Amino acid sequence: MKKITIAIDSFKGSLSSGEVAEAVAQGIHAILPHCEVSKVNIADGGEGTAEALVESLGGEWVEMEASDPLGRPVGVRYGVIDGGECAVVEMATASGLPLLRPEERNPLLTSTLGTGEMIADAIRRGCRRFLVAIGGSATNDCGIGMLHALGYRFVDAEGQEIVPCGEALARIARIDDRGVVPELKECGFVVACDVTNPLYGPNGAAHVFAPQKGATPQMVEQLDGGLRNFARVVREYNGFCVDFVEGAGAAGGLGAGFVGVLGAKLQRGIDMVMEALRFEDVLRGSDLAITGEGCIDFQTVMGKAPSGVLHTATRLGIPVVAIGGGVRWCKELEESNFVAIIAATPDGMELQEAMRPEVAKENVRRASEQIIRGLVESK
Repeated sequence: MKKITIAIDSFKGSLSSGEVAEAVAQGIHAILPHCEVSKVNIADGGEGTAEALVESLGGEWVEMEASDPLGRPVGVRYGVIDGGECAVVEMATASGLPLLRPEERNPLLTSTLGTGEMIADAIRRGCRRFLVAIGGSATNDCGIGMLHALGYRFVDAEGQEIVPCGEALARIARIDDRGVVPELKECGFVVACDVTNPLYGPNGAAHVFAPQKGATPQMVEQLDGGLRNFARVVREYNGFCVDFVEGAGAAGGLGAGFVGVLGAKLQRGIDMVMEALRFEDVLRGSDLAITGEGCIDFQTVMGKAPSGVLHTATRLGIPVVAIGGGVRWCKELEESNFVAIIAATPDGMELQEAMRPEVAKENVRRASEQIIRGLVESK
């Protein structure tokens, strides 16, 4: 083998994507010292997406202060890639559930304002393309906080401006865009969205996701009514029907705000990442691809990062091996196109021990060496 591409997700709680890839590379070079190894950090559109893209594409970080879900200042960062043209924003950085104590969780009060502040800052810096990961939100405001930071104003029936939050959705009568950031018309948005929930109703944002954000049954009904009202206001504003768009209910309706007002494209997270990395070009000419994640199970082949590697490599006729910290065997894995699936953790090793970074690195290195030796000896 002359070229092997490593494209592996982080082992969450243990190793970053880059650290796993380096351990794999060491295992490869122990058997094939002259093999060309290409390392690509990947993610599935959730946590770690910005880090993977910034590191793989030689981007940079921008650090700033933004509003947390309750309007308090919090230090955040977003990535800038493609020579400053494109920003990579993870909404959970400013608007995520982990920023709140359990007793503070209340989607009637929370807002995506901080996410919009990051986008506005990137626009001022010259970014015109945006890749946005919207998982892990603490909000149910349809993105009106985010839109407020970009200059949109939401007005009630008396003509009074409304402070953006989940509770305010039901009182919006119209959208005022006279103060919108002028450069916004030059911007395009791709939003990583791996749920298909509509905006409202039994499978919508409030009923499915709001309880985990602190909503009581009464709050859920109130929020659902607000989501319905937002859809009506958007139709009256620009004629766009966001009501039943798949993924509009993601992140408390933030998907609807992006699609209905900003004209964003909702895309599977792994597809967004693969396109940004131009992964097919990176992979072309490889004799083998090695992918994986912390725990390989049925979800691995259903839209997680390794599935994107597998689909791209299969299309190019390149075999793929998956390495996981652990493997939970199932029908989906047995029927997948991986030529091999390997658990790095030895049988009998305690999870706590296996997750120690130095132990995990050695386990991955040893598993990689085992894979390459087996492939070489089989030829």
